[in-house]
Amino acid sequence: HDDQHGTAIVVLGALRNSLRVVGKRLADCKVVVCGVGAAGSAIIRLLASDGPCEVLAVDIDGIVHADRPGMDPNLVSIAAQTNAAGVSGSLADGLVGADVFIGVSAPNLFGAAELATMASDAIVFALANPDPEVDPTVAMQHAAVVATGRSDYPNQINNVLAFPGVFRGLLDAHARDITDKMLLAAASAIADVVQEPNPSFIVPSVFDAAVAPAVAEAVRTAV
Repeated sequence: HDDQHGTAIVVLGALRNSLRVVGKRLADCKVVVCGVGAAGSAIIRLLASDGPCEVLAVDIDGIVHADRPGMDPNLVSIAAQTNAAGVSGSLADGLVGADVFIGVSAPNLFGAAELATMASDAIVFALANPDPEVDPTVAMQHAAVVATGRSDYPNQINNVLAFPGVFRGLLDAHARDITDKMLLAAASAIADVVQEPNPSFIVPSVFDAAVAPAVAEAVRTAV
């Protein structure tokens, strides 16, 4: 749950504040999600639950699309949720004109040349650990907001921000199921702890004592 739904919650909370910083709406954005394992699949589903936006999923074989041969059931499901235009190609192709990159995949996949093709005021979440998909220092020269999974750079996207608040809220509500409504509420609560986000501060610290109670209350009332 932590690497999958926890990551999706914190990514969406961070994305909401990043969009506030750059003055964009998710519905107007092209989002590239690189990595379609547990975390990537959960992120894509939660993005879809939050409202319509253009999402391209990318794995080791390139952009996922409905006509790609040899896909397993998970990729078939991902193709049905993304890439309405049916585009194909590589990660570099997908990044052209993208407003948001979310990487939960592998290290050192692209660099300055690909970053330069993204939309203005781009958002880059390079979350592969310990080595991100793109060098954060290079990304900061091209993107408006950069986040990683590491504590030695600003904007650490750490799934610990979702816990124990999510479980506390579920227990308090005597919940029998976990719904996307609850996960979205948790993401909003994490985002709202940061009252004035800026390019170097889009999520609260993992040591912020206000996070867990806020997430618990949001989940409890969303049940």
